[in-house]
Amino acid sequence: MNGSATTTVRVESLTRKFGDFIAVDGISFEIHAGEIWGFLGPNGAGKSTTIRMLCGVMEPTSGRAEVLGYDVARDPDEVKVRIGYMTQGANLWNDLTVEEHLRFYAGLFDLRGTAQDAAVTEWTQRVGLTERRNELAGALPGGYRKRLALACTLLHRPKMLFLDEPTSGVDPVSRREFWDLIVEFAEEGTTVMVSTHYMDEAEHCNQLAFIYGGRLIARGTPAGLKRGANVGHTVEVRSPDPIAVLDALDGLPFVLSAALYGSALHVTLRRREAEADLHAVLAAKGFTTDSIREVTPSLEDVFAALVSKS
Repeated sequence: MNGSATTTVRVESLTRKFGDFIAVDGISFEIHAGEIWGFLGPNGAGKSTTIRMLCGVMEPTSGRAEVLGYDVARDPDEVKVRIGYMTQGANLWNDLTVEEHLRFYAGLFDLRGTAQDAAVTEWTQRVGLTERRNELAGALPGGYRKRLALACTLLHRPKMLFLDEPTSGVDPVSRREFWDLIVEFAEEGTTVMVSTHYMDEAEHCNQLAFIYGGRLIARGTPAGLKRGANVGHTVEVRSPDPIAVLDALDGLPFVLSAALYGSALHVTLRRREAEADLHAVLAAKGFTTDSIREVTPSLEDVFAALVSKS
């Protein structure tokens, strides 16, 4: 593979098998310096396996990948010392304090003496843990544990940050605060690859890739994916009985996906002309609708439509 100063991650036909099971199936992509690159998909789609290969933790079955110019299969140790990697489980110990965690991780990256003191002070401040620096990690609320894990991951100032479902199990307010931190670090020049199954979080990303069944089924910007011609035609249906309407749409050949969206339904049709078919079916089944109008699909609508087509 030919390297580039603006390409932080380069992946070609990356595959990982576990026996006869193909967890990651020949995926290819690039991540450019300074991007927040979102990796979206349901649990079991292959997100974590891909990230582990890119971090040098798991060897690919076939294909190639480079991170910061180093081949992940040939030079995994060179990759590991240059990246930040935060796992779903957040590698923390309940009987160590916030400060003890930071000093431990600083030592792993050879930060000693005054350099270590400065790093610990800076990162407790940046993630809002100064007042909790002497508390045990086991006593921290979930959102603060995630902040601590992020600080441990970043204190050696890696140029590439891998976050594997970093906000799973965190309340909505903490999720928003966590994403504010991610955006801040990216603006300072850190490239971020973040996996998630929360579609709303993807709006923070510059680029997205949807993975399903180990294969990439779409890539692009959030806005570009919503405008894509291959994701059908999305309408909002408002009805006094949206649950019954949802049941009535199940299995219709012209419907790619349908789901509750607040008090309404978002229905993605295979083509624009199928809107007339939708009106006809609902009328024939005796449903009254307050309105049916075209809307911009959410990323969740896009993903559901792409999965249905796949």
